[in-house]
Amino acid sequence: MKRRLVYGIGAIILGLGTLVGCGSGSQGAASTASASSDTNQSTQVEKTTIKFGTCPGPYGDMVKYAIKPSLEEKGYKVEIIEFSDYVQPNLALGKGEVDVNVFQHNVYFENFKKEHQLELTKLINIPTAGLGFYSNKYKDVSEVVEGATFTVPNDVTNLRRALLEAQKAGLLKIDETVEVSQFSEKNVLENPLNLKITPVEAAQLPRTLDSADLAAIPGNYALSAGIDLNTAIYKEVLVEDMKNIIAVRTSEVDSKFAKDILEIVESEAFNKVIESSEYQFSGFQKPEWYTTKWAK
Repeated sequence: MKRRLVYGIGAIILGLGTLVGCGSGSQGAASTASASSDTNQSTQVEKTTIKFGTCPGPYGDMVKYAIKPSLEEKGYKVEIIEFSDYVQPNLALGKGEVDVNVFQHNVYFENFKKEHQLELTKLINIPTAGLGFYSNKYKDVSEVVEGATFTVPNDVTNLRRALLEAQKAGLLKIDETVEVSQFSEKNVLENPLNLKITPVEAAQLPRTLDSADLAAIPGNYALSAGIDLNTAIYKEVLVEDMKNIIAVRTSEVDSKFAKDILEIVESEAFNKVIESSEYQFSGFQKPEWYTTKWAK
């Protein structure tokens, strides 16, 4: 009997009543840390508990079913902390409140850590649920009519991502020369259907299907709302930088626990969970390293 994954949406209370929330090539092996980080590592106490920061959707479950069991076999205790928006997981990682996070694609990660001056490093790319266009009104993007309402993620990276896909779908044209960090809906150059574009917090996008004609929803939030990814009327084809990653603090990229996580993600045990029909990961888009390693 297939296990039904239930994805919760909600904030996690950390510390003394502080509300935190998670709103949004090749093998992604992390870059080599500096000599100073090697020195730091030698003085670090080896971790016995690993705290993963995630967002609503499938990636907490990927940790739970595909990574956690193997870490526990290695003697670790694993805690999965779910945030309610795309901001807090990286901040929490930078502050040492979590040890690893799994929720974001590499473009968002690079932009966020630069903006917030965080010393974080990608460990590896993982299978990812892509963004899709969903509608309770249309069966195909060719049916979208003039003046239709179109809800999109409100964070700059995923806003540009959604509108770039709308461009590929022939709905509009954007200015691709604008830097990701500066992009907004005002950078739409051509909007022949006069679509009413409304940025919304990513976690709330599934709810807009009751009122909007079309919604661009990242895969994790679609799944967390119980939406079948196969019902999308348009699906994004992910490039490597748009596939999700596992991230750690740069000072710990060469630590034992980080190397153990990397080993597990590249293992047959991880592959079996991802490809199992018991879970919802088999339809995810796979990183290049994964397809090369597990080519049949």
